[in-house]
Amino acid sequence: MNLAYIPSPTFSKFEIGPFTIHMYAICILIGICVAVWILATRWKRYGGTFDQILDTTLVTVPCALVGARLYHCITTPADYFPPTGNLVNILKVWEGGMAIFGGISVGTLVAFLWCRHKHYPFAIFADAIAPALPVAQAIGRLGNWFNQELYGLPTDLPWGLQIDYPNAAWPVGLPEGTLFHPTFLYEMIWNLIGAAIIVYIGSKAMKKLKAGSLFAVYIMWYTLGRTWIESLRIDYAHEFLGVRINVWVSMAVFVLGAVSFIVVQQMGKDTDLLAEKLRTVTE
Repeated sequence: MNLAYIPSPTFSKFEIGPFTIHMYAICILIGICVAVWILATRWKRYGGTFDQILDTTLVTVPCALVGARLYHCITTPADYFPPTGNLVNILKVWEGGMAIFGGISVGTLVAFLWCRHKHYPFAIFADAIAPALPVAQAIGRLGNWFNQELYGLPTDLPWGLQIDYPNAAWPVGLPEGTLFHPTFLYEMIWNLIGAAIIVYIGSKAMKKLKAGSLFAVYIMWYTLGRTWIESLRIDYAHEFLGVRINVWVSMAVFVLGAVSFIVVQQMGKDTDLLAEKLRTVTE
């Protein structure tokens, strides 16, 4: 028997009058609010305003959430598409299922297009949001803890995660009392360390790096961690050559981030130059 472990919450939702409030949604909302605060603080240092971040957020966040949901549904189609699934389940976001790869991909594209429309320097925006994204992801991962989902392989470590038995996703053949790797916690810690590293690099090396570099660092850091964390997970996922799809995606996006970092150094513009452009747009 393990004397030390991480317990799972005894609830994942609560009622306020006729409304049901899901902790998963609260975690995502808090993560978004914290990210916007970090982004706005950093953006204003470059010469922008909060209103610029607000209009960008109002356009980008809904699109990113839709992208995150659709990516999850497309990569786990059994629950959402005929003949085994129901299309209505796509709308049941309170049950969990928001994939960060879909959210970041769609959110980045929409933010890029919006910045071009408003004449905001996108590379500055990307660097400003670089540490905010992993912080938001770390907070959002608490939603998986409340939902008792996305845990990893069985473990005897003192920080093993205890989940309800039988959980809806309880692995077949494992006895009651089995503890699991808390992959939500691993990703939280990894993301927070990444945010700190990005801020440190930004404070020490941005005179030598071109604008957009910090966002490339974020991509590489997150996907590097996601590769090994994803490998620990035992929830159902489609595989290719015996490897989970998201592991392949993580490795591919890591390479994309590395290539982007190199290209930015060769073809990107200085942060000071783009900050001056931002101040001109703001005025």
